[in-house]
Amino acid sequence: MKYSVQIVGVGGQGVLLASMVLGNAAKDAGYDVAMSEVHGMAQRGGSVLCTLRFGEGVTSPLEAMGGADLLLGFEPAETCRNLRLCNKDSSVVMNLDPLFPSMVAAGFETYPPVDDIVAAVRKVTPNLKTIDATSLAIEAGKAVAANAVMIGAVAAVKGFPLGRDLLLEELKRNVPAKFLDINVKAFELGYARMSE
Repeated sequence: MKYSVQIVGVGGQGVLLASMVLGNAAKDAGYDVAMSEVHGMAQRGGSVLCTLRFGEGVTSPLEAMGGADLLLGFEPAETCRNLRLCNKDSSVVMNLDPLFPSMVAAGFETYPPVDDIVAAVRKVTPNLKTIDATSLAIEAGKAVAANAVMIGAVAAVKGFPLGRDLLLEELKRNVPAKFLDINVKAFELGYARMSE
């Protein structure tokens, strides 16, 4: 078995933490793990892409276009922009809460309607699950816990080879103690919403 996850978003959303949690959980499960990160302008709100591959005999983090088993999209436009990584059988979990680029925020450009982005993703794969991770994170106590919501959502994806308890334990090991309760609650909310 080999499994490929592409995690995409914008700098500051916790994409790198999510990739660490998933990668360490895969390692704890006994899989060979390879990861790569592309985050040149991440601190300024630029695109972030992490590739995680795990399974028996995995030695390279590189994956062919269209080879992703799962695309985890922290931001709608970034999810749509990276659809080339998917195929018709890929699962996609997409946060519906946009983060506007500076040109959009300044009023010089417009952000596409999120419904249009959802429709574009569905044209590539019918296996799209959407979640309002930011709202659930706020419900848990802090908007920045949206990444924990997304990790919880992944735990509920049909066929995902890493178990819920394993992912939760790894999340607990990777967040500061003072934010542990919020992140655990956010994880549980993401898992529950995706399990509906």
